[in-house]
Amino acid sequence: MAKGLQSLIECGTQLWLDSIDPQFLRLNRDRGATGATSNPIIVADIIKTGRFDRELAAFAERGLSDEQIAWELTDLLVRQAQEVFRPVYEATRGDDGYVSFEVDPLLEDGERNVPHNERVRQYITLGQRWSQGHSNRLIKVPATPAGIEALPALAAAGVPLNVTLIFTPRQYRLAREAVWQGAARLRSRERFKSVYSIFVSRVDVYTAQKVPGLSAASQGQVGIVLAKRIWIENTAYWATRNLPLRQQIVFASTGTKNSSEDPAKYVQALAGADIETNPPATNEAVEQAAKTFTRTVDLMPPAPVVEEIDRLVDLKQLEETLMREGVIKFAEPHKGLIARIAQRRAALRPMAAGA
Repeated sequence: MAKGLQSLIECGTQLWLDSIDPQFLRLNRDRGATGATSNPIIVADIIKTGRFDRELAAFAERGLSDEQIAWELTDLLVRQAQEVFRPVYEATRGDDGYVSFEVDPLLEDGERNVPHNERVRQYITLGQRWSQGHSNRLIKVPATPAGIEALPALAAAGVPLNVTLIFTPRQYRLAREAVWQGAARLRSRERFKSVYSIFVSRVDVYTAQKVPGLSAASQGQVGIVLAKRIWIENTAYWATRNLPLRQQIVFASTGTKNSSEDPAKYVQALAGADIETNPPATNEAVEQAAKTFTRTVDLMPPAPVVEEIDRLVDLKQLEETLMREGVIKFAEPHKGLIARIAQRRAALRPMAAGA
């Protein structure tokens, strides 16, 4: 009987990696991963290793700014990851094998205060730019008001989409309807692909802090309940659209934030369908634990737990808080990436002078 990640895959989960680090990609591709996601923290961590100093120096020699280098390096790393998963993309005829590319997080930066209409315009322009020529690249757009407003134009342009930063069914519905509004304008939907990234563990961090009245049985289950409800709704919605490619849920933020919890808590609870994008450390813990996974994605917690969650958790307040925090967590890592490039660039100058 299969164990670990292999049993997770065999029970129906598509395993994606929450990293585009070439070292992790090779290991996890061998373990059965079929796609990956990227973000500025991941890119900054790769740059910190010094493994891409040569490429960084080459971009600097071209006179690129630190921010321009950030985008060029991200594009390079995502393209390399796309090649790793291209055989999957081809074997599944475009249904799997994708790598996500995050559009400029600084569009949502409160300090820059970009006007709403300009944010919408930039999401459309940048989404089309970074998608062009890339068959197995998903453009990652946040479920903010500007991001959602940009989705119809992006979908109508044939851009494969990963709508991210989703916490509640309301956000998911807005994103889904916006994507379908655009997709309906396509002449052909043979290559239409969209996924919806549900952030799971962040919800449970929120309830631990803001909803202390939840019982021990319900605390830590809210993210799971919301993710499963969205998955059920998404499955039913697209089942009536007669599309060649699946429009799927990505269960994201699957690493546990509480060190006393089983690292496989969310992996196990959401096993059996659609996509889990797991951090490398979570995949390693799952592999080492050698558990056998079975399909549980369509099994809700006990009815009293679900009833208590519905009674005590204010989803409007939850969404407002997590989105407010989310856009900060969206923008600040990109600022950190730019700062990391500046530091690395400065460190390389003396080396170049002494060469």
